[in-house]
Amino acid sequence: MSSPDTLARLEATIATRLGADPDSSYVARLKAKGTGKIAQKLGEEATETVIAALTESREALVGEAADLVFHLMVLLADRDVPLADVMAELDRREGTSGIAEKAARPKD
Repeated sequence: MSSPDTLARLEATIATRLGADPDSSYVARLKAKGTGKIAQKLGEEATETVIAALTESREALVGEAADLVFHLMVLLADRDVPLADVMAELDRREGTSGIAEKAARPKD
C-alpha cells in the first residue's frame, strides 16, 4: 500500500544516491551527466506517459507515470528543490480555479 511516505522515502533515497558512484547508481549517473540530461530524461518520460495514456494499457500508464514521478523527483533534488516546496505550492493553489490561477500569473 502506498502513502505520502512513499514519496518521502523516494526523496531520501534519491538524495543519498546523488552522491553515490555513477557506476553503481542510476541516479548518480544521471547527476554526473548534468541537469540538462536529467531534464531531457524527464521530457522523454513525459512523452512516454502521454503515449501510454492514449494508446496502451492501464498497467503501462501506471508504469510510465511512476517513471515520470521518479525522474521529476531526481530533477528537483538536482536543483535542490525539496518536494515539500512543491507540495506547499499545491496547497497554496488548493481551492483556486485553475483558470483564475493561470490568469493571475505574471505575464512575460
